[in-house]
Amino acid sequence: MKKLQGKKLYKIKKDKQKAYLFYAKIQVEKAYMNMYDDILERLSKSTFRGRFKLRDKEKQYIEQKGLDRIKSHAEDFIRDRVSPSIIPNDGKQTPMKGHPVFIAQHATATCCRGCINKWHKIPKDVELTQEQQDYIVGLIMEWIKRQIG
Repeated sequence: MKKLQGKKLYKIKKDKQKAYLFYAKIQVEKAYMNMYDDILERLSKSTFRGRFKLRDKEKQYIEQKGLDRIKSHAEDFIRDRVSPSIIPNDGKQTPMKGHPVFIAQHATATCCRGCINKWHKIPKDVELTQEQQDYIVGLIMEWIKRQIG
């Protein structure tokens, strides 16, 4: 056993490290799922947010491209259109149709920084952190998965 500035340092075997990391990842995903359930429930009660649904055209597009590709698109859209601290066309940067992620953004109130601030309490005038971007993309993907059944 090694000591580091008066504290004990234990060595953990590689296989146990992987198991601990896997377990930690599962716990984080469960926490996000609880958050997603709560916010999606609140959003579904909004007259405006609740009216967004994926049509057959968008569902076919998702089936064609696969969820991994759709998630990649969501990551790109959030990073490029919503993440910067200053967005000249904030409130108008997300089309209402044309891609399943756009529809999901409106349904989940992740379409602009104003909506993100109002519904998710993430400040407007600062760049989104990677963790915040991951939360938003996860929420979008959860909404999409629920839509496609």
